[in-house]
Amino acid sequence: MATILLLEDDPDLRESVASALAEAGYGVLAARSLAEAESLVRQHSFELALLDVNVPASDSDSVSFRASDSDSVPFGASGSGSVSPQGNSDGFSFCRWLTARRHVAVCFLSARDLEEDVLTGYTLGACDYVTKPFSMKVLLAKLAVLLGRAPQQALVVDDGWLRIDFDLGSVMRAGEAVRLSPTELKLLRILVDHRGQLLTYGVLLDALWNVGVELADKHALAVNVNRLRKRIEDDAHSYIANVYGMGYLWK
Repeated sequence: MATILLLEDDPDLRESVASALAEAGYGVLAARSLAEAESLVRQHSFELALLDVNVPASDSDSVSFRASDSDSVPFGASGSGSVSPQGNSDGFSFCRWLTARRHVAVCFLSARDLEEDVLTGYTLGACDYVTKPFSMKVLLAKLAVLLGRAPQQALVVDDGWLRIDFDLGSVMRAGEAVRLSPTELKLLRILVDHRGQLLTYGVLLDALWNVGVELADKHALAVNVNRLRKRIEDDAHSYIANVYGMGYLWK
């Protein structure tokens, strides 16, 4: 049975949802803050994230958070460019951070029921947006459909020279670790999941930068593709093909 990451700061609701999920046979990773959720992401694998939107950064709610483009900087790091929990540190920003590192389904579970909030959730790539209050039976039915619909794609790709473990977010080339940015790793996952299929520039741009990047264009895409190719390819090993004027595909 699938494992679900549950991010919910309300203790009673978190307990009731976690109990219902466990009774339905799911594995449950429950977090009450963004910091706890980040720790669980780094330590465990799961198939779906059930995220509240209004959640504290940490138990003390005193940590500044930012969604960094580097795995070496945690989501909870403070410093230049960070934002307070009252700013962009919420379930939405956590979703951006998470999906840049993991290929998992996301469902929002929130009392924020304005059209703008719901649309933001879907724009971020959420499979569903459930508003509170809700029926537990309906929620379980939705999750069963979402998890049943999710394609069962290989988490590990290994051809003897290049090894990719998407669950761990690790890449090895000729036995040596390759460090990829979250965007490069996300791009790699998209390409591998659609092996042999031409992905147009527009499809890739939408998949990589659907929120918050105003200047994303074909040049930005080409830069990331070229960086990725330099990291994982050499003269004898080529994986990404550029179909001139159309897009890219994983051979």
